[in-house]
Amino acid sequence: MHIQSKALALSAALLGGVALSAGGAFAQDEEIQSAEDQIVNILQEPRHRIVHNDGDIWVLDIQINPGDATKRHTHDSAILYTFISSGTGPSGGRLNSNTDYVEENYTHRARNEGPGLFRIIAVANYGEPQEELTAGRPTGLEGEPALENPWFRSYRMTLKPDEMTPPQNHENPTVVVQVTEGISHVTREDGITAEFTGMGSWTWRDANSPFQIHNASSHDIEVVINEARR
Repeated sequence: MHIQSKALALSAALLGGVALSAGGAFAQDEEIQSAEDQIVNILQEPRHRIVHNDGDIWVLDIQINPGDATKRHTHDSAILYTFISSGTGPSGGRLNSNTDYVEENYTHRARNEGPGLFRIIAVANYGEPQEELTAGRPTGLEGEPALENPWFRSYRMTLKPDEMTPPQNHENPTVVVQVTEGISHVTREDGITAEFTGMGSWTWRDANSPFQIHNASSHDIEVVINEARR
């Protein structure tokens, strides 16, 4: 099935759901699963939440409690992970992307051995790849992306206390994620400001919707800016 058609079919079928791919804190469960352990699509994995959907783009807030495990689930899209915490502590906003799932779907089960929460803010992109790697880069940001491929582009920045970024504009929809503790604000064209209250706070910004990020804390904070390319 065409990638975008698969996304539309999933969108029509789902009222809510979630997804997950294992990181370093997870061990793949190779045991034969019981008949009751149904294989589900990544967007139907019940321990994770779909927190935003825009056409072929899905934002997932993945949270696995210590000692818990996912259902067996199938990855079938390009996906970008911002790791917030592993079972053993904060992950510092580590970025990782897998685009191989588009050509070869992958089914697995993942387990959090703890003792803490495992959390990822993930973006699944069921759209077509953008083959011109550097095309459509944003304005208002300096430096090279921390990650760039035909489906995603990510930037990482550190803001000092009371620092505000210049206005930045992205040609693609964007997910801004705070990956350290602190308070920050992300502006929006209509004047509504999103307040981040800690590690793992995030917000969506539409394509071609300029915004600024302000560090309202008394210490440095780090944020990751993820584009879903389309």
